[in-house]
Amino acid sequence: MSEDKELDETTDDISDKEFEDLQNAYDKVMKSKIERDQERAENDSNRIETKVEKDQEQANNDSGRIETLENEKSDLKDKMLRLQADNQNLLRQKEKQMNNEINKNKYDLLKEFIIIYENLIRAENSFSKNDNVDTSGIELIRKDMEKILSKNNITPIDDIIGKPFDSQIHDGVSVVYDDSVDDEAFPNGIITEEVSKGYYAEKRILKPSKVIVSKKKN
Repeated sequence: MSEDKELDETTDDISDKEFEDLQNAYDKVMKSKIERDQERAENDSNRIETKVEKDQEQANNDSGRIETLENEKSDLKDKMLRLQADNQNLLRQKEKQMNNEINKNKYDLLKEFIIIYENLIRAENSFSKNDNVDTSGIELIRKDMEKILSKNNITPIDDIIGKPFDSQIHDGVSVVYDDSVDDEAFPNGIITEEVSKGYYAEKRILKPSKVIVSKKKN
């Protein structure tokens, strides 16, 4: 009872003005605290917003770098593919050149071989007219040479007598003018004699046939 009485006496001792001053001071303290809290909250918000912006900027930069790296990767892949294609083309060209060179050397050698073969045939034909000469050895050599020609797909150009002259496969060594030749059917002349046999190497002309041509004189 004594304590409640003392509190009532203390409250009674504070005047209305003093109470108002205390209330104002309290309000000012609370207002200041609220303002500090608001300022702290705004600062925190600004820091968070700034961090978000930086993170977003970093993310955009990273995205840009990733896109740049992807483009560089794609460009590098294209360059590698082009380089591989160029290398393959170069290899094919080199291989083709080598094959052409090999074939050229092969066909040049076969041309020389054919000259020897034809000389052998002429010798065989000449010796066969003499009953005292045994041509069996020459015949064996000729047949062996013919096997070599066949193995290399070398075939003679046959059945040309009476055919139109074709400068692609025939070599005209002489021309005999004959008004009886039909110049409409044979504008370039007609083959009347084979001087030297020609040969195919697969589908190409290895050696043209040397021929005598008859044609109508213009």
